[in-house]
Formats: sequence, structure tokens, C-alpha cells
Amino acid sequence: MMDTATTATTLDVTFWITIGVILCLLVCSGFFSGSETALTAASRGKLRTMADKKERGAATALSLKEDNERLIGGILLGNNLANILGTSLATAAATKAFGDSGVALATLVMTLLVLIFAEVLPKTFAITAPETTSARAAPVVSLVITVLAPFVAVVRLIVRAVLRPFGVRIEAGENMLSVREEIVGALALGHSEGIVEKEDRDRLLGALDLGERTVEEIMLHRSGIELIDADADANAILDQALNSAYTRLPVFKDDPENIIGVIHAKDLLRAMDKLTRGAEASPKALAAFEVTDVAMEPYFVPETTTLDDQMREFLRRHTHFALVVDEYGALRGLITLEDILEEIVGEITDEFDEDADRPMRRTETGDYLVDGGMTIRDVNRAMDWALPDEEANTVAGLVIHEAQMIPTEGQVFAFHGFRFEVAARERNRLTKLKIRKLSV
Repeated sequence: MMDTATTATTLDVTFWITIGVILCLLVCSGFFSGSETALTAASRGKLRTMADKKERGAATALSLKEDNERLIGGILLGNNLANILGTSLATAAATKAFGDSGVALATLVMTLLVLIFAEVLPKTFAITAPETTSARAAPVVSLVITVLAPFVAVVRLIVRAVLRPFGVRIEAGENMLSVREEIVGALALGHSEGIVEKEDRDRLLGALDLGERTVEEIMLHRSGIELIDADADANAILDQALNSAYTRLPVFKDDPENIIGVIHAKDLLRAMDKLTRGAEASPKALAAFEVTDVAMEPYFVPETTTLDDQMREFLRRHTHFALVVDEYGALRGLITLEDILEEIVGEITDEFDEDADRPMRRTETGDYLVDGGMTIRDVNRAMDWALPDEEANTVAGLVIHEAQMIPTEGQVFAFHGFRFEVAARERNRLTKLKIRKLSV
């Protein structure tokens, strides 16, 4: 009788110890599940900010995210060890207590416990504040990954070997989405949910796009450049400068392609003031005036230069004006610092810009009258449209590309969900277009 009682007592103690171990394993499983969700969902940018503020665990979490394969491998290995060991112990304990029917009972109970307390609950908690949760869990997770490093290394080798035949190669620190794409996606999502204003989104996206776009896309085409003839007399040059809406004007000699300098209105007026009111003022001195004496050396840039690089060059050279040339050195257009800034902040106008000169305005019929030289990007930005800009930079260029011809005035086309009507044409240029979005 004593042996039976002792055995029963031992079994009871063993049973409850087993139950205690199972509960501990469930806690470990919940910790791993929550840590995986938190560290996966945590923003690198927010973690970097927390690390800069010396918040505990943030730097460790940030370093763990640098190698996602190692992070996920270590967490999943620990999580599965806890779940499998817990389920095995529960099955053994239930079998001893209830016989063969204990297997089904252990499976049902452990499934519920793991689902609720080791998966749904910790992951729901972690996703509400992923950065804070990941910072708190990072030290322990880092220790576990270090301890399990040999096993994780073997798992990684097996995973890479299996994926390699399918053309999938995994490198440590390589992100599925670039930082730029993450920011673009976050801005688009924020705007669609009403959190980010359209103007804020456009400014941030404009700044991000500077490295992706070239001066060719936003330059003023050569057909729209106002030039000063170096051989013109002083009065004609002064009249042209005073009547111009621009403060900087290129100067050419003999041929408009031969740009020999750039004149600034202030420099010209100072020189004219000396010749008309200064000590050296005389009709003879005025007649002998050479515009090249006050012209600055022209600054040429290739059309393939990115806007980001060009802005840096403008700042480095302390200039705001550059002439754009192609690979053969032929003049293509001009670009200013203001043009690049407008890609970030939108159209910049002053007292010399009239409302009638706006490149896009709505008509009484509901159409939008658009200047043919307006870039597709600017149209999309102003109207929140999605016209493609892969094949053409301007609206006129898009119509010509799609029509595969130079349309005549009055012709109408429909493509990409919009109706385009040629409102005005000068020679081979489409100067005005009416655009209307077609109802779906």
C-alpha cells in the first residue's frame, strides 16, 4: 500500500511539474510570436530616432533588423521548439492521466492554448506598438539568437539551397523594399486615409524624385528661350531687357546656337547708368557699348544630368542659371534653380506672372485647357491624375506619341481614360490642348 501511495504521489507531483513547464513554454512561445511581429513591423526610421535618444533596446532592435533572415530564423526556431516541446509534454501527461483518449484531449487543449495565448494575443499586443515592443524584447531575442546561432546557420544554408534553383538569392541586410519605396508607399497610404495633405505629399515626393529625373524633363525648350543679339545696339538691348519677364538672358553671336554669355538685368542697368549719367556718360560711349563686357560666362550642362546633381552644382557655383546641351553640344534648352525648386514646392509665381499665362485652367465646359509644353508630371501633380510619362515628358508629346502623328487643330483622341482635343497648333507644335477625364 505504501508503494502504491508513494507512486501516486510521485505521479501527481510529476503531473503538476509537467503542467508548470507547459505553461512556461506557452509563455516563451507567446514571447517569440510577439517579438517576431514587433520586430518585423517596426519602422527602421522610428527605431533610429529612438536609438538616437538612447532609448533602451532600440539600437539592439535596429541591429537585429539588419539581417531579417537571421532574425526570423532564430525566432521561429525558438518558437517551434517551445510549441513542439509543450505539445509533447501535454500529450505525455494527458496519456498518463486519461489513457489513450488523452492524445485527442491534449491536441484540442494545446491547440486552443497556443492559438489564443501564444499567437493571437501576443501578436495583437505587439502590433499596437511595434517599436516599443521590439525595443523591450530585443535584448532577450538577441541572446536567444546568439545561443541558437549554430542551428540557425544550418537552417539558413538549407533554406538558401532550396531556394537557389528557383533563382531566389538572399543576402544579409538586403531589403525587399528600398527606403525610398517605403516612404513613397507610406505617403500614398497616408494621403488616401486623409492623414497627409496633398501639398505635403507632393513636396516630399518631389524631393525624393530629384535623383530620378533629369534636367531634360523640366528644362525650358530652346524654342521658348529669349535671346539677346550681341550685335544689337545698346538701346535695343536695354529695351529688350526692360520688357523681358526674365532677369537673366543668354547672349548669342551671329547664330542663336552660338551662346557667348549670359546677361543679368542688374549688371546691364548698372553699365547703362554709367554711360548715361556717370562721369563717362556720352552718346559716343553709349554707341560703343558692348554687351559682352558685362555678360557672364555661359554655364553649360548635359541634358542627362539629374536634378539632384544639378541643384548641388547650382549651390556650389553660386549661380541659378544653366544652358542645357545634348551629346553633340547642340543647345537644347535652359534650366534654373527655380525650375528645380518648383518640382518640390510647386509653381512659383511673382508679380510679373499673369493669370492668363497659367499653363492649366478650367473652361466653362468643364474641360481643362492645358499648355502643350506643360509636363505630364505637373499635370498629374495638379490634378491627382495618373497619365503615363514613360514615353513623353509633355502633354503635347504624349498626344503625338499615342496618335503616331502630328494632329491638326480640332482633332480629338481618347486614351488612358482621358479625352484630348487639340485646341491650338503652331507649325508642328501643339500649343493648347483640352483634356477631360472620361467617366468609367
